[in-house]
Amino acid sequence: MQSDVQIDEVLRQKCDAKEIPGVVAMAASGDEVIYQGAFGKRDLAKDDPMTIDSVFWIASMTKAVTTAGAMQLVEQEKLALDEPIGKVLPDLASPMVLEGFDAQGEPRLRPAERPITLRHLMTHTAGFCYDMWNGDMGKYLEKTGVPGIITCKDDALKTPIMTDPGSRWEYGTNIDFVGKAVEAVSGMRLDAYLRDNLFAPLGMSDTGFKITDDMRRRLVGMHARGADGVLAPMPFELEQDPEFHMGGGGLYSTAGDYIKFCQMILNEGSGNGNQLLKPETVALMAQNNIGDLVVTKMSTAAPIYTNDVDLYPEMVKKWGLSFLINTAQTPEGRSPGSLAWAGLANTYFWIDPARDIAGVILMQMLPFADQKCLEAFAGFERGIYDGLDAAGGKKAA
Repeated sequence: MQSDVQIDEVLRQKCDAKEIPGVVAMAASGDEVIYQGAFGKRDLAKDDPMTIDSVFWIASMTKAVTTAGAMQLVEQEKLALDEPIGKVLPDLASPMVLEGFDAQGEPRLRPAERPITLRHLMTHTAGFCYDMWNGDMGKYLEKTGVPGIITCKDDALKTPIMTDPGSRWEYGTNIDFVGKAVEAVSGMRLDAYLRDNLFAPLGMSDTGFKITDDMRRRLVGMHARGADGVLAPMPFELEQDPEFHMGGGGLYSTAGDYIKFCQMILNEGSGNGNQLLKPETVALMAQNNIGDLVVTKMSTAAPIYTNDVDLYPEMVKKWGLSFLINTAQTPEGRSPGSLAWAGLANTYFWIDPARDIAGVILMQMLPFADQKCLEAFAGFERGIYDGLDAAGGKKAA
């Protein structure tokens, strides 16, 4: 297809120019992979070329997977979307809101006005934040000695919330608690639950919190873009024997595995011959679950990890059960009502049910929302829609 050549050129050029270290991209309809490409290097310090089956830390692309696992338990009535989650997770029974700091720099806390629910957690409206986008939380962690979330220590979850539950959208550690809820009601650790109930049924054999020997042979190195714009390899690996499995960001995976998850969503909960979620559950996950609230700009408080994040700044954006929802067509051609999200090391996906298409593009570098990575993503996505249009593919209803 002409669009394949177009995409190949965009991605290859980015790698050849050392604008990105390496990239794997894959797109699929509900029943077949329609594009795949791998370009550049796994690690700029080594000679290994990027391959389709290269393994990436997918960070917050974990969130949709953890949420899908939890929604299986909602279907079984072991979890409820709108009950106080404190019944399942006693640590969340009496949440405290951080109002600021006193003259001595001590945190000022007050009880939250209402309980946190599972729906609040799944929609990032519970009040939890990430310190990299909220300077007050950074200050709180420093003052109290609470470890950062990336340590995967249980104590890292002992933070206040920043606003009353249900009062605003703020991106944060919410899905780590969803993972804890899965463990509490299933009696399994999160890695085992997801393996048995999602990964094995979907044939996602290269996805997990722990990097197996086989995965390690294909592992992509992390890179950092310096202030001068130059990329350099950097050491990075998540704790391989964590106190808790980070449901909000702990998975390693491949493009081929993650596209199977996206296809399951496209196919209303069905994948690899297995019905993993009911069609009505997938429909619920794919609709606005935050009412009149909107997804807001995420301003960086930690520029080495992330740039400001403001996707489609002119557009009202909503949140489903762990998906960003665009309310208008994007410049690349994505239909209104599509689902998407990303991972901190510049990994991205989208799912467009109206046109029966999903795409995954994986890079491995910081900071997040890197301009060159976003250009690669846009070029890939635009190429996919150009190809659909040329082939008379499904049009938005």
